[in-house]
Amino acid sequence: MPELIRLYIVNVLIGFALALVFVTGLVWLDVAHLRHLITETSGGLLAFILLVLLNGVVFAGVQFGIAVMRMAEDDGGAEGGPGTPVLEPVPVRIRAVTRPQPQRRHR
Repeated sequence: MPELIRLYIVNVLIGFALALVFVTGLVWLDVAHLRHLITETSGGLLAFILLVLLNGVVFAGVQFGIAVMRMAEDDGGAEGGPGTPVLEPVPVRIRAVTRPQPQRRHR
């Protein structure tokens, strides 16, 4: 199996496991009375499954994104990549021009 596919599958499984823990925690802590809604209604099991599934999609995507971003090699150089010039601040004299103030008329 290609390494990238294996990486994807492993991180998706980790994401869904995290989603299961997250939703179980929400139900166990009775956040927004979810425990009552899931245990006392006829569609409670479906609601639990959908919560895990939809949170699993989000958690799996985030987990895979983190895994891909961690694969970047650190070159240890300056930011901006090779060949980026190092800019030094140089003071520049700017002449200030004032506009004549309009005269006020006294009544």
